[in-house]
Amino acid sequence: MSTKKSEIKIQIEVDENNVPENLHWTAKDGGVNNEEAKAMLLSLWDNKNQESLRIDLWTKDMPVDEMKVFFHQTLVAMSDTFYRATEDEKMMETMKDFCDYFADKLDLKKE
Repeated sequence: MSTKKSEIKIQIEVDENNVPENLHWTAKDGGVNNEEAKAMLLSLWDNKNQESLRIDLWTKDMPVDEMKVFFHQTLVAMSDTFYRATEDEKMMETMKDFCDYFADKLDLKKE
């Protein structure tokens, strides 16, 4: 049985203090070619050490109001992903309740 490999590339330009100025990403299998982004959150599971590994980056010109929306949308997506991975509907609903609370406290408009 042959397997297919897929590649996702993330390119980061930093200033003299290693603060990101530009983020671009490419995922050819997904039709994405050198697209600009202002922030990213990447989580990987280290099975050997049983811990999450993370890379959290955002450009210095990422507006705070957009960062709040980015976090809200990420939390909503994580709720959906959690359900797909575990089929735990009760916890997904609890997570969505928190997402509603989060949006309310930050005065974000409902999606």
